[in-house]
Amino acid sequence: MTTQKDKIHIALASNNGYVVLLAALIKSIDENHKSDEEIVFYILNDKISSKNQNKVNASVSNSPKIILKWIDAENVFPENVKFPKDNSAFPKTAYLRLFAPYILDIEIKKLLYFDVDMIVKDDVSELWNIDLKGYTMAAVLDVGKTVGCAWGGIPNYKELGLPADAKYFNSGLMIIDCEKWRLENIPQKVFKAMDDHIEHVNYADQYGLNVVFAQNWLEIDPMWNWFANNYHPKPKCIHFLDIKPFFKSYQSDEQFRKEFFKYLDKTPWKGMPLKSDFYRLLHKAMIKFKKKLKVVLP
Repeated sequence: MTTQKDKIHIALASNNGYVVLLAALIKSIDENHKSDEEIVFYILNDKISSKNQNKVNASVSNSPKIILKWIDAENVFPENVKFPKDNSAFPKTAYLRLFAPYILDIEIKKLLYFDVDMIVKDDVSELWNIDLKGYTMAAVLDVGKTVGCAWGGIPNYKELGLPADAKYFNSGLMIIDCEKWRLENIPQKVFKAMDDHIEHVNYADQYGLNVVFAQNWLEIDPMWNWFANNYHPKPKCIHFLDIKPFFKSYQSDEQFRKEFFKYLDKTPWKGMPLKSDFYRLLHKAMIKFKKKLKVVLP
């Protein structure tokens, strides 16, 4: 009989526009998982259509070690939650990860979180078995590496009393100690950091997370969050930070795009043609418009 110790718990958040990324990521984890644990995916579902949910389910229907649990976004966010009014094009879907530890059974102590714009190339059990060494969270250095990075990082790091060379992580991959996360009330702290310094918020909750965890997080192997704009022959996980690989205007490494479609073609989206930029640009414009509208008409 399988126990909680025999299971790997993974949270993913997606909306309908990025469901193909979700499907490819799940398939990549499934294909490369060689050890005996079951993998439980908690899919934080921001209005993914029933048709697309069925397609994702079909992608792993023959995988005995994969369990998919669909959880509607409205059941993840606390009642009357107030989102920071930043000026980014990040949708509210991005904030679902902050609340993922709250929807798990209390006996589940650890959680992996992946952004859906990733492909996993190695056995996820290796990541799962990393010792957090007492930290609440582990992650990989971001492209800019430090809080003092001129085009990223934490723009007001001096005001916050941080040294310029303090390390800055990418929040697309996190190993989370669920107990500590809940005890420390991380979502409230992240939103407060964003609200208090809203003029400096550059990458939505990644800003808030780096403020809250400044100089207090575990750095792990960069191969577990390797950015697609920089080729490497053996990354453990590829992160498509920029334009996603199913768009015609994709600009990152072409070999990594082939890796994405290798897994997508093992799902009901096999043979999907590349999309034009119209949807991508319209989607971003609509998000920014809705945020500005909420500022004017709260």
